[in-house]
Amino acid sequence: MTTGWLMLAVGDKRQHGGNDGYDDNPRYHYSWDSTVPNHARVSVGDVIALWDKKELIGVSVIHGIDTGTTTKTLYFCPECKRADFKRRSRLTPACRCNQCGALFDTPGRKTKTVTTYRSRHGISWIHGHGHTLLTGAELRALCDSPDSQLSMRPFRWEKLRDALFEVIGEELPLELGEDGEEPAPIKGGHKVARVRVRLGQEAFRKRLLREQGEQCAMTGAAPAAVLEAAHLYSYAESGEHHDYGGLLLRRDIHRLFDNGQITVDPASDLIDVDPCLRAYPLYGQLHGQPLAVQLRPEHRVWLQAHWLSKRSSA
Repeated sequence: MTTGWLMLAVGDKRQHGGNDGYDDNPRYHYSWDSTVPNHARVSVGDVIALWDKKELIGVSVIHGIDTGTTTKTLYFCPECKRADFKRRSRLTPACRCNQCGALFDTPGRKTKTVTTYRSRHGISWIHGHGHTLLTGAELRALCDSPDSQLSMRPFRWEKLRDALFEVIGEELPLELGEDGEEPAPIKGGHKVARVRVRLGQEAFRKRLLREQGEQCAMTGAAPAAVLEAAHLYSYAESGEHHDYGGLLLRRDIHRLFDNGQITVDPASDLIDVDPCLRAYPLYGQLHGQPLAVQLRPEHRVWLQAHWLSKRSSA
């Protein structure tokens, strides 16, 4: 079984009364040091699942861990000398010890040489934030110790994989290698597997082909073989094919649309391409362009909801 790690990443909202916090960028790396429980157990090749206490942020495979040393400032309660205290933003005194209940403005401090760790996991990153793939309670239940309060909690990848399969109806395309080396050789052959099928999907696609013709709604004319019926809403949540709730999109555009990297600005009905994609001419040239199909009012309702879910928090 593959080891996985549920790691807490809530940015500035993370409580770290005993230290100055960590430099995290969930999309690319996660940082910790030798003061954190389980610090030395994480390995290259392990699955990393980042969450913000409320929901899953994303999943990936650790393809590298950078280590180093630094002098770290540690803070503690001046009464009981424990590091378990909470900084309070609106109350005075500014700190309260969770162990002895002492209230104070200035914690004690000391320095310590620690080993630092930073995962590199950007290659296989699968974004989940905003899609409510799994809630915080569901993620806790997958851990080896569901009641643990640690910021780095072990779980089994197979449990997370099965839970996500129930939500999205397909396997996550994670490349799991052996001991963190190159991905293992792909085995051939066939096996019987459980598959969740979207009922009515082919009929939904045929209807879109009749209504819109053989063209991608964003890039224009394209052969039917590369066109997919893209729902403008989360089909996984509703399970329904709504009238005028879809557009034909080329396969790569469909994937980027689902990820929120390409969407439609409801204020102008123009294509909006995420800045990270604009360096690629194939996609950058789409930014600010009109759609290749005529939108109905129903389309605009769904596209506005898509825009709000993907862009409003950006």
